[in-house]
Amino acid sequence: MKKNIQIVLVLILFFGTKSFAQKEEMRGIWVATTKNIDYPVSKYSTPETQQKEFIQLLDLFQSVGINAVFVQVRPAADAFFDSPYEPWSEWLTGKQGKAPNPYWDPMTFMIDECHKRDMEFHAWVNPFRAVANIATADIAENHISRTKPEWFFTYDIHTYFNPGIPEVREYLIKILEDIVKRYDVDGVHFDDYFYPYPIRDSSKVIIPVPDNDTFKKYGKGFSDVRDWRRDNMDKFISESNTRMKNINPTVKFGIGPSGVWRNKDSDPDGSDTRGLAHYDWLYADVLKWLKEDWLDYVAPQIYWNIGHKAADYATLVQWWDKHTFGKQLYIGQGIYMAAADASVSNWRNPSELPDQMRYARKFKNVDGFIFYKTSALKKNPLGYNDSLRTDLFAEAAMPPRMDWLPELVAVDTEGIDVIEVVELVDLLAPPSPRSVTAVKVDKYYMLSWKAPRVSGKKFDDAAVSYAIYRFEGLFAGKPSKAALVKTTSDTHFFIDRNRFSLFKKNFTFVVTATDKAGNESIVSESVTIRLKK
Repeated sequence: MKKNIQIVLVLILFFGTKSFAQKEEMRGIWVATTKNIDYPVSKYSTPETQQKEFIQLLDLFQSVGINAVFVQVRPAADAFFDSPYEPWSEWLTGKQGKAPNPYWDPMTFMIDECHKRDMEFHAWVNPFRAVANIATADIAENHISRTKPEWFFTYDIHTYFNPGIPEVREYLIKILEDIVKRYDVDGVHFDDYFYPYPIRDSSKVIIPVPDNDTFKKYGKGFSDVRDWRRDNMDKFISESNTRMKNINPTVKFGIGPSGVWRNKDSDPDGSDTRGLAHYDWLYADVLKWLKEDWLDYVAPQIYWNIGHKAADYATLVQWWDKHTFGKQLYIGQGIYMAAADASVSNWRNPSELPDQMRYARKFKNVDGFIFYKTSALKKNPLGYNDSLRTDLFAEAAMPPRMDWLPELVAVDTEGIDVIEVVELVDLLAPPSPRSVTAVKVDKYYMLSWKAPRVSGKKFDDAAVSYAIYRFEGLFAGKPSKAALVKTTSDTHFFIDRNRFSLFKKNFTFVVTATDKAGNESIVSESVTIRLKK
């Protein structure tokens, strides 16, 4: 039954008449912890300082419209969380293996702070990098490269897990299982590091990956070591997806590869580019992983400008749009280029990044963006933060739902002699929010509602966020991008009366609930703020 709240004022709600560009769009950012690139500022700072720094980052992200944060929680076989398998990261405490003092679990803290702000938290993991720099790294005595040296090889200045060893892949998957079992992460993310990027010797000859002995031992059935390496990666990605989803079916799993899968001169299905190909040199067949449903999204790092001779941004966006295989596509945006590469004329142009994003939004399979890197965003290169805040991300958006992910629904286990009972219901949306009201409180109108109920009992986990829609007049219309006002994890929303204009209007509001998998409920009962006599 519709409720009308009579408030006599000669005013109009401040939301204005702008249409919302996207109701659902990934607006993410990568936070690199390796070598303290983005966070924390110093590995020697106190936990209190590091907590304040992270909150400051979230405040910055929120101010420009970011809705998902990808934090590098395992940069080099070490951890920004309390891991039973690997030591604390030196980039957190100053010495690898040294626990924070006073103790805190950064990932728990970061997840909680993100969720308070209705932001997703994705655990960014580097699977195969074990030591970032063998000359300078602080390697703990219990680091896996010391306890299992036979699992590794050295290439250039780095130590890598050898992906061809089955025990290595099993060890890494156990770490992923531990993360999704103990932490309320929204997703797990790998970047572009699989087999190492190729390097050349003094004669400009590419140095081969030192895994011949492993190939002889485990490469039965393969005549080409390159095919065997890709098969190792296939097995790892497939099994990672299966094992994580067995624990938490709602967790999102994705990859951020380099921008070029293959070049057209080596594969007719490749892009019209001349860049280093992820398939040929890092042995990662991301297209196969998408086809086989082993991934939920792909976020290619397209860090080149529009018109780049070897790897044109526009060419690559168009190519990836045609190769999503039904999964989501987020474009990796190189905002750091504007901060670092002033020698390139295109990146001195303040329109470069906005033009890229406007171009990408033209394609139906582009579901959003992820920016690299946080330290560049902090510098606000060429005023890009203002472009995001006032234009590109001016309107609210929630991360896009993934219709293929199920929802975990709690079942009343009273009287059932089991440890845990859950029911998997594919695509089941939560019930609608209840008891929507609007009242005048001091200088505000407070729109409030109650969380939806499941099986007659309040179930807080059913809804993780709410969307507020506003319609002019006495009746609610159909929820749309244009009607979306705000998404929030709270059960109330304050409307500042001082930001009204001097026209008489009536406005009607409805609220929907969204679960962790992105399923949105039907609308709540409506409530009208009557400003017209």
